[in-house]
Amino acid sequence: MRKIIFASHHHLASGLKETIEYIVPNGEKITAISAYTTNTPVEAEINDALKDLQPEDEALVFTDLLGGSVNQAFTKYLNQGNVHVIAGMNVPVVLTVLLGLTKEKTTSQQIQQAILEGQQQLVYVNDYFKQQELDEDDE
Repeated sequence: MRKIIFASHHHLASGLKETIEYIVPNGEKITAISAYTTNTPVEAEINDALKDLQPEDEALVFTDLLGGSVNQAFTKYLNQGNVHVIAGMNVPVVLTVLLGLTKEKTTSQQIQQAILEGQQQLVYVNDYFKQQELDEDDE
């Protein structure tokens, strides 16, 4: 079994979940933890999301901010070996990871590659279009 968890301060996680489910309907089941929107401590929400994770299972956790309280709350699970935490979640990274999943366990190399591909989607469009115009002028 594989668990996909989006976790963030406030509603970023639930909004990203809705966006991904719109783009990839019938994809992986996603759990969203929108921390600090209820009186439930974030640690309790995380424990609930991971409570039935077995050693043969894996969890792919996407958090909003490296070093933020939500991200830090997941670090105690890193020593289990089957929990992967990716900070700085965004649509390109999540899509790259989810669309690249197979039935096999996810490797750190796969995650690193997905992060690199996702980072390439962060583009300052003003400069991008200027470069496109320059390229067209050269032709």
